[in-house]
This record gives sequence, structure tokens and C-alpha cells, in this order.
Amino acid sequence: TQLPSWVFNLNDETKGIARKLKEGISSNVFVGDNVMVSIVRIEPHTAGTLHNHPEEQWGFLLEGECTRVQGDEEFAAVAGDFWQTPGNVMHTIRTGEKGAVVLDIFSPPREAYKTAGEGFGQQ
Repeated sequence: TQLPSWVFNLNDETKGIARKLKEGISSNVFVGDNVMVSIVRIEPHTAGTLHNHPEEQWGFLLEGECTRVQGDEEFAAVAGDFWQTPGNVMHTIRTGEKGAVVLDIFSPPREAYKTAGEGFGQQ
């Protein structure tokens, strides 16, 4: 069944803007007028890059487990946990035995993520 153009599916990686954030971390980005959504897939035993950006970010751990690093704190997250990151706060994520699927929401949309490419924000 063909979905309407405004309906998306978490498991359909053919829609959205593909970005490779780092080896083992990929995302599909969907851009709205005021909000951006990114479905991030993180392989087991993978660490992101410590970075920041001016946009506010909310992250929802949909599947798996991870350690969320934000500022000088770390949190062992399980599926169902979610977090809020103010703009310009240093943060990253890492996985252990299990990988993770995270739904990130940015407001306003991140300019760097509006096109396909590679990399995180400022480091």
C-alpha cells in the first residue's frame, strides 16, 4: 500500500535525507518548517563524537540500550527513556553489547542536516 506523502514509517529507510554521522551510526532526516526529525541507528560497540549545536534536541531511545553523555554527566538509557539537550551543550552517545535506535527531534531544524552528507555538529 502506498503511504500518503505526509506519512512515514520508522523502518522505511528509503525516505528522508540519508546521513552517515560516523562509522556505525546512520540517520534518516525529515525536515519540517519548525522541527526536524532524525531516525538514528547505532551499531553495537559504537561511540558518537562529542559535539554541540545551537538547536535544542530531544532524543527518544526506541530500541536497544545506550549511554547518553551530556555535559559532565552520563546516563545508562534503556528503550523508553528520552532526554532533552539545550542548545550548545556538549553531548554524545555510545552503545555496548546492544545497538540502539534513537528518534532525535531538533528545533529549529539543523542547517547541516538539511542535505545528505556526513558528520555531526561542532566539535
